[in-house]
Amino acid sequence: MVDISKLKTIIKRNNIAFATIDKNNKPNVVYLSHVKVVSKNHILITDNYMNKTRKNIFANKFCALAVTDSKADTGYQLKGTAKYFSSGKWLKQVKVMKENKGLPAKGAVVVTIKEIISLA
Repeated sequence: MVDISKLKTIIKRNNIAFATIDKNNKPNVVYLSHVKVVSKNHILITDNYMNKTRKNIFANKFCALAVTDSKADTGYQLKGTAKYFSSGKWLKQVKVMKENKGLPAKGAVVVTIKEIISLA
């Protein structure tokens, strides 16, 4: 079992790759820097400039994230489902995040983690 506090620290100090799949099963991967662990099984992502990623989430909820930590020589793949929010509490939360100051924060994505795989 992965220590969620360790994973939270790694996510906090590193960029994350976020993979989604479109309606034709074509993958899309982007790097994210405005990500926050909000519970044991949920990650909050800010949509500042998503286009394909946002469309893919509406077409196919399945996704994966990957994060590596060179300081600890470790990494993780997180598999789950994504839900997009263009209003409500999640959007409000990303709009007040200090990391998003001066950025559009157009939406919020909540990823529900179903599986964590150690890459080390």
